[in-house]
Amino acid sequence: MHIRRFALLLLGILIYTAGLAQDLSSHQVAAIAFYNFENLFDTLDDPKKFDEDFTPRGDYHYTGAVYRAKLHNLATVLQQLGREITPDGAAIIGTAEIENARVLQDLVAQPEIKARGYRFVHFESPDSRGIDVAMLYNPKYFTVLRARALYTNISESGEKGGKTRDVLYVTGILAGDTTHVFVNHWPSRRGGEAASASLRTLAARVSKRVIDSLTKKNPATRILVMGDLNDDPTDPSVTQGLGAKGDIWKIKPGGLYNPWTAFIRKGIGTLGYNDSWNLFDQIMLSSGWLQPQGKHWKYHKSEIFNRDFLKEKFGRYKGYPHRSFEGTRWINGYSDHFPVIVYLVKPL
Repeated sequence: MHIRRFALLLLGILIYTAGLAQDLSSHQVAAIAFYNFENLFDTLDDPKKFDEDFTPRGDYHYTGAVYRAKLHNLATVLQQLGREITPDGAAIIGTAEIENARVLQDLVAQPEIKARGYRFVHFESPDSRGIDVAMLYNPKYFTVLRARALYTNISESGEKGGKTRDVLYVTGILAGDTTHVFVNHWPSRRGGEAASASLRTLAARVSKRVIDSLTKKNPATRILVMGDLNDDPTDPSVTQGLGAKGDIWKIKPGGLYNPWTAFIRKGIGTLGYNDSWNLFDQIMLSSGWLQPQGKHWKYHKSEIFNRDFLKEKFGRYKGYPHRSFEGTRWINGYSDHFPVIVYLVKPL
């Protein structure tokens, strides 16, 4: 597509989206979410993983009662994600920090969300702690065509033997539109932000190589890149490793739009650290979602789901996410991250 023509289309979507803000009654809405579940383990000791802390005799005293409370709390959040705009809630939910398929089975069976019939895609990854990424989806909206794990090789880092989470790559049909979803959990900042930055750039390139091959064939391919990136939208791993941009008018055919850049520029984040906000949890969209044409899904808006019940109410961390543990003590929280949501719309 000619760049000038594409720029006109982007101008059109800005006008179109402004109109939608007034009235969504003539449109179908799909909510796409990402949520770091903060150490959703079962209570069993897996000899192949370093999960001993999350057992009844471990440091966190992770009993059956704690596990059930954790599932209930997470399901309470998932039940509400996107509900203010679409009664079906989130159609797709990417997640990080889950131990295995069993915890996902237990989660989707919780009474708060059981009626939605959520299914999930998950592969065991080589991460030494045993935490993986996964994708929940509502079969009313999404049909899986194929899925695979993309290996992230950081062996030169020496971090836990050079093992980290795979990238989950799922292709499916989102209510009529072929959609490619990449769920990420990039290496942490352990050892310092600068010292570990190259690892996150390596992780970014895992998705980027596949994205480039898809958009080379068809620049309008619909792609969602989501995850806990352990970097902000303005960090090099995102802006250079993925090539994502925060200004919608700068997005060329085949490019990635990162709506969270505007949030972090205003000091709004999804997790707190050292008395400041970071925005590690992101969902990016390829240019195919930005073209207001026909009966296809289009990008509408983004939201950090930071409702009051998810926040600490008192003390030094007031306003930050109400996490599951304070040190090793269960405090009946949700996660140390807020969820993020993007909304897609199409005419009825």
